[in-house]
Amino acid sequence: MDLAIKIIFLVVFFAVMIGIGVMTRKKANSVEGFVLGGRNAGPWLTAFGYGTSYFSAVVFIGYAGQFGWKYGVASTWIGIGNAVIGSLLAWIVLGRRTRVMTKHLSSKTMPDFFGKRFDSKALRIAAALISFIFLIPYTSSVYNGLSRLFNMAFNIDYKICIIVMAVLTCVYVILGGYMATVVNDLVQGVIMLFGITAVIATVINNNGGFIQALTTLSQQPSDLPVTQGMQGAFVSFFGPDPLNLFGVIILTSLGTWGLPQMVGKFYAIKDEKSVKAGTVISTIFAFIVAGGCYFLGGFARLYGKNPAIYPNGDITAKQPMYDSIIPTMLDNLPTILVGVVIVLVLSASMSTLSSLVLTSSSTVTLDLIEQIKPKKNEDKNKREKTQLITMRLLLVFFIAVSVLLSLNPPTFIAQLMGYSWGALAGAFLAPFLWGLYWKKTTKLSVWVCFIFGVGFTVANIFLKFIASPINAGAVTMVAGLVIVPLVSLITPKLSKEKVDGIFSCYDETVTIEKRYSLPENAPADEN
Repeated sequence: MDLAIKIIFLVVFFAVMIGIGVMTRKKANSVEGFVLGGRNAGPWLTAFGYGTSYFSAVVFIGYAGQFGWKYGVASTWIGIGNAVIGSLLAWIVLGRRTRVMTKHLSSKTMPDFFGKRFDSKALRIAAALISFIFLIPYTSSVYNGLSRLFNMAFNIDYKICIIVMAVLTCVYVILGGYMATVVNDLVQGVIMLFGITAVIATVINNNGGFIQALTTLSQQPSDLPVTQGMQGAFVSFFGPDPLNLFGVIILTSLGTWGLPQMVGKFYAIKDEKSVKAGTVISTIFAFIVAGGCYFLGGFARLYGKNPAIYPNGDITAKQPMYDSIIPTMLDNLPTILVGVVIVLVLSASMSTLSSLVLTSSSTVTLDLIEQIKPKKNEDKNKREKTQLITMRLLLVFFIAVSVLLSLNPPTFIAQLMGYSWGALAGAFLAPFLWGLYWKKTTKLSVWVCFIFGVGFTVANIFLKFIASPINAGAVTMVAGLVIVPLVSLITPKLSKEKVDGIFSCYDETVTIEKRYSLPENAPADEN
């Protein structure tokens, strides 16, 4: 009976996903419709699309367990940082300007923006290559953490799960493109909101309530040298290791500003009103989902004596298997709640996966293949049909590659996944941000930031001059924000006429009506 309930949850979930793909297929008959939904997505669709692309199973299963174990309840700061920096400030700083300028430049992807903003086809191709190289391993990481959850729920090999998940994601994205993705994101986001709330309440209750859980956690000894014998480190305000905690907050929060699949959500938003509403919705979503995930993970050490979280059940091991912590916390939940959790994790994974593969396929098609193939005088409709076919084929290819990497992950891919955010955001964040706001940003400064972001990240993989890949990613992002303006000051500028034309999209004349009113000290009527 328990297994039947779980299967029913999955069947209904998958049926809804495919149904949405069928319903939105007419929106994907053009390149702009397939990639951006015709730039007509409202605030709820865009906000939930942004949030669900942000928080995948990597966060719920992997990061929540890992950072909760390391920092205790202070790991909740990561979720707060994600909400304030990664959502609220991202929407305020990037949302409106991205929508306005990309529409003005007819830009459909982030590499397309770099090419048109800085008048450089080479920059566009380079950005496309960086996206392709580092989005693929990130895509494969989306499946992480599903194995133990599905072993717990169904006692089946997770390989079957990820193949089914990949196939169904592929079907609805191919059918409906961007609109199928964001409508599904809305449904999946609602599931995530209710799911994480129910899970937190149940886990805390299973540990004797909030006060008892905190009390027990405060008695856990810290194995980190930086605490210097601190008592109750895992319930302290900044946790046992504030410096590294800050590095995690920077990477996972500021990093979204430079990720193509995240920034691309701003390209498609409908209007000014939608930007304002989307800012509020996205921030609240992040507070609940990200804050909830990391808050839940903060109680990880309450399960420190459970053999299920250690390799081969050996509780004397130096550290646990981080991906097994959250599934172990969920092991004794009621059957219906386990079904909700399964759908929650699948929602988080499928929403991120669909966003990543759509970004990858559109970028490679429009910014790589279309830029390097010989130009022909072909009909516009025919060219669009060819591009749509190419994107759909590449979408299948990227999902297949991500599945293969997840089934048999080589060591270098496992390392590369930890660096993908740092490389992408390190290369793209600063040039994109300065390019939106500062007319004097130069082409050479973008090249230098691209080279530094990717070069520093790859070098650190082999040389390990910064031990933590998370801190290394934070360094590349912050350094880029300094590199771009400094290099721009000493390198040739784009023509003033061209730059003024690009920034003219922000200059809008607004006419208002002034209602007639009597002056305060009107002279008396002589008659």
